[in-house]
Amino acid sequence: MRYELVIFDNDGVLVDSEPISNTILAEYLTELGHPTSYQESLRDYMGAAVHRVHDLVEERTGEKLPDDFDDTLHSRVFAAFRQELEPVPGVEEVLAGLVADGVAYCVASSGSHERIRVGHRKTGLDQWFEEDWIFSVDDVGRGKPAPDLFLYAAERMGVAPERCVVVEDSPLGVEAARAAGMDVYGFTSMMPADRLSGSTGVFSDMSQLREKLA
Repeated sequence: MRYELVIFDNDGVLVDSEPISNTILAEYLTELGHPTSYQESLRDYMGAAVHRVHDLVEERTGEKLPDDFDDTLHSRVFAAFRQELEPVPGVEEVLAGLVADGVAYCVASSGSHERIRVGHRKTGLDQWFEEDWIFSVDDVGRGKPAPDLFLYAAERMGVAPERCVVVEDSPLGVEAARAAGMDVYGFTSMMPADRLSGSTGVFSDMSQLREKLA
């Protein structure tokens, strides 16, 4: 494999969380008087940290979201995760292949450490990730599309950015990876390929990923 480190996004790449979390986000924003459809939530917020929700709502309406918005949103999402969340089909085979090949990997997510842990415990992916291989927007000042999170993950894992590859499913994540000077493969299970046009390549099924990285 030509890469020394594979950096996985979490939501939508490791765990099949985007349908759950964006449904809940759209419903909550609508409940608060900011009508949002599921498709609009995917378009505007998929792959982003929660501060983007605050920023866009205030930019568009001049109104601030409630002080308890984050806590309420997270409690609803986590409750749903504990009931419904599944791993992305085929991702455990990908991880097993990387282990067999001796290739390092980690996760770098726009979600909080708590969100990552809740999802990994529910899906069984916690067995594949040591604590030191988990990086969150909590660890850096700026989330995607800034490159900070991916650069931080590479630094902590001891690999130069040009020897890293990112696996992403959102335009914001692809933009962040390119800004970090990394190759990036776009997973098109939720997002049309043309929305991930900055990717080094795209794939629609996890069974295709190892061939892309080889």
